[in-house]
Amino acid sequence: VQLQASGGGLVQAGGSLRLSCAASGSIFAIRAMGWFRQAPGKQRELVAVITSGGSTNYADSVKGRFTISRDNAKNTVYLQMNSLKPEDTAVYYCNKRVVSAWGSWGQGTLVTVSS
Repeated sequence: VQLQASGGGLVQAGGSLRLSCAASGSIFAIRAMGWFRQAPGKQRELVAVITSGGSTNYADSVKGRFTISRDNAKNTVYLQMNSLKPEDTAVYYCNKRVVSAWGSWGQGTLVTVSS
């Protein structure tokens, strides 16, 4: 299953964006899907995870502002980002959990939050 992230853009601080991660095949049985981000000069970090059962987990820095969801019928995972801050500026990637590791990385989508 190949993944394609989209929905990034330029937004002012306090604004919102919704990222989409479209899969080339079914995500129904995928153990977990995640959103990651990598800011310039920083390591990639896990932002949010959603399991096949719908359980979610978030990085402390985005709790209460970001929401991850999945639509198995559309083979798509979303990341709703509200109350964006300049420090949320990064390239955002989606990925899938394969056995005990995350899969290969595709192209991300750039989110830029201006102050």
